[in-house]
Amino acid sequence: MTSCGRRIAVKCLRLASPEKPISRVTLDVGQDRGGEPGTWAALTADEARDLARLLLAQASRAERPGR
Repeated sequence: MTSCGRRIAVKCLRLASPEKPISRVTLDVGQDRGGEPGTWAALTADEARDLARLLLAQASRAERPGR
């Protein structure tokens, strides 16, 4: 749970289609403590990796003093 009370769930979604199976990484950001609605996204594997890199870079930046 985040400090603002939201739950974040990350899962793998697989849709079996006869023509072309689809796999996505889902990101579900739940509602906050005040009931404000959350949101979700379905990302390709490459999009999920890009997001992970950006999150890690920003986490490192946030930990540096004076920034």
